[in-house]
Amino acid sequence: MATVAFIGLGNMGGPMAVNLIKAGMTVTVFDLNPLAVEALTSQGALSAKTACGAAASADFVITMLPASKHVLGLYLGDADNKGLLEVVSKQTLLIDCSTIDADSARIVGAKAADMGIAFMDAPVSGGTAGAAAGTLTFICGGSEAAYTQAQTVLTVMGGNIFHAGAVGAGQVAKICNNMLLSVLMIGTSESIQLGLDNGLDPKVLSDIMKVSSGGNWTLEKYNPCPDVMENVPSSKGYQGGFMVDLMVKDLGLSQQAALTSNSSTPMGSLARSLYVNHARQGNGSRDFSSIFEQFAKKK
Repeated sequence: MATVAFIGLGNMGGPMAVNLIKAGMTVTVFDLNPLAVEALTSQGALSAKTACGAAASADFVITMLPASKHVLGLYLGDADNKGLLEVVSKQTLLIDCSTIDADSARIVGAKAADMGIAFMDAPVSGGTAGAAAGTLTFICGGSEAAYTQAQTVLTVMGGNIFHAGAVGAGQVAKICNNMLLSVLMIGTSESIQLGLDNGLDPKVLSDIMKVSSGGNWTLEKYNPCPDVMENVPSSKGYQGGFMVDLMVKDLGLSQQAALTSNSSTPMGSLARSLYVNHARQGNGSRDFSSIFEQFAKKK
């Protein structure tokens, strides 16, 4: 079985690593949070004192980190610390599942290629529930050979795996998806609230819209109105799930890409402004479906 180093054990990375363990792979983990490491070792993972220590002898290295600066620092290193590219073998496949800007992914990919090491960006979609269930969507950027090799681990953690193109393409596709998701969540929220304001039952209205021309993923899987759907963040005080701060980050990446390509994204720009405002009101750590409260009547 494959040996895997998994670095970054947050809300997404932790469950992803658990699925690799359950599949019988030898998984060595590292995270700056010792409690996150302990949670994985209790399920059969090995631990390393450093990220480089975890990666040194692995067949696959999978990283799930918060932002571009963390990815660049981990892979490329700095004056005080070696990067992963300096310690892994040329047979190791590096897979970064973080959501970062495409240019940062390309920088790491180009440096890895110069050293004869395969690198692939593979951001994910599907949320914490998908991470736990092993049904994530992986959006991959890299060579055909790397994409083929990656199937060994990605099929354990995901149900849908796409090859978007060269290194960086995965990141572009991911931010396009998340920009659309934010627009759909906002539109769904204001539509349900309009129904509430006019005396409709939000569950009945949601059921109507799900099978009508307004149907979308947020209505089917992630309803933002409390108590309409079970086991979603809106029915749990908007806890868990995908944080508002992360949506703000992704929308910032989408607008950065739009500026670079001179693309017109008026809905994405407005969505970012609405989510930034929501975060500034103290909602940054809540699930992104809590944007619903921006449209609710204040008591």
